[in-house]
Amino acid sequence: MFSAALLRVVSETNFAPCACAMANASRYICVAAPVPRGTPPEASKAVVNAIYTGNWILQQQQELLKPFGLTVQQYNVLRILRGQQGAPMTVLAITERMLDKMSNASRLVDKLVEKKLVLRRECPQDRRAVDVLILPAGLDLLSQVDQVQNDWGKHFDALGIKKLEEMNQILDEFRTVFSHN
Repeated sequence: MFSAALLRVVSETNFAPCACAMANASRYICVAAPVPRGTPPEASKAVVNAIYTGNWILQQQQELLKPFGLTVQQYNVLRILRGQQGAPMTVLAITERMLDKMSNASRLVDKLVEKKLVLRRECPQDRRAVDVLILPAGLDLLSQVDQVQNDWGKHFDALGIKKLEEMNQILDEFRTVFSHN
């Protein structure tokens, strides 16, 4: 079931083989779960499943946003700015609220300025800071994306409210357990 190269990679690391590698090595890139040896197999499987599902959702969102000429990160910035209800926001404040903390918010704002979806201006209180405002074109684009997002989100109806609440609780607990270490 495993190729010799796969087994060698797994054995040379300090990680246990992940469930996806054990199930079908040729189908997945992942060859080692990011949990130490000796961790229960279900923990390893849960980590791989969370990573796989997160990547799958990200890919779905990228495809959904592509016709609108937006990246997931640009969409996130626009949604943050829409939540301000017309009030300006600094680039630093946008960065703090972004889902992807590794994104370069300044560069993302520049791209959105080029697309004429946001306005970037010097902050009157602090000339070193930059205020960002969403423009009507940005709000209009978000309205269009909202319609497609709502259609995509209907897939969750099949799970039902109870399962969705459980999933949210488990994911919250998962992050909480790791943030206390």
